[in-house]
Amino acid sequence: MNAKMLGLFSGFPARAFPEAVAKTLKPVLTVRKSLVFVSAWPDEYVQNDRDAAGMHGMFAAWDMAFCEFCVIDRRMNADEAQRRIQGADCIFLMGGHATQQMQMIKALGIAAPIRQSAAVILGVSAGASNMAKRALDIWESPVPYEGLGLTDMTIKAHVTSADQPLLQMLQEISAVQRLPVFAMADESAVFVTADSTACVGEIRKIENGTTKPLTVAAD
Repeated sequence: MNAKMLGLFSGFPARAFPEAVAKTLKPVLTVRKSLVFVSAWPDEYVQNDRDAAGMHGMFAAWDMAFCEFCVIDRRMNADEAQRRIQGADCIFLMGGHATQQMQMIKALGIAAPIRQSAAVILGVSAGASNMAKRALDIWESPVPYEGLGLTDMTIKAHVTSADQPLLQMLQEISAVQRLPVFAMADESAVFVTADSTACVGEIRKIENGTTKPLTVAAD
């Protein structure tokens, strides 16, 4: 992998990094000149600006503020988007509409620069889903589509043990598509480096129609 680290998140309802997540990010984010967000609502400019500022605030709250940050959406042309990705110390794929995000990434020609980047690459919800080789947006289709290929882990965010209908749906999709799916509850995270993979929070692995806890918190 080219990235310094990958971080895959489900969601942060409290709009703050849990301590375990922040303490994993901080030693890796030693260079914090440029943070680039990639929108998953490409045409929602006001929302994107607000969300990017709020998400940067999550870093700042743990003394990880960046010198500058921006959000890539359809206001930005392809040349500028590619330049921003190439100069980023951290790339953060935002949550929202997964397939719209991938469509924009392809249209702006930033898929290859993201794959080639040596930055810390993070994704939350839809953004985490799109980091996979085989990405999945079950509300659009039960059939996986080509993601960025940063990881083999196909993510479904916002899943808890109480949501049995959703877990059953994921079991069926996993069995039919022969696709392992990692079901993540909010506040959970997966961190991947060239040497290791570490998990935080409640995560389940769904494979061959069965579900098993991947982390202790999921028991």
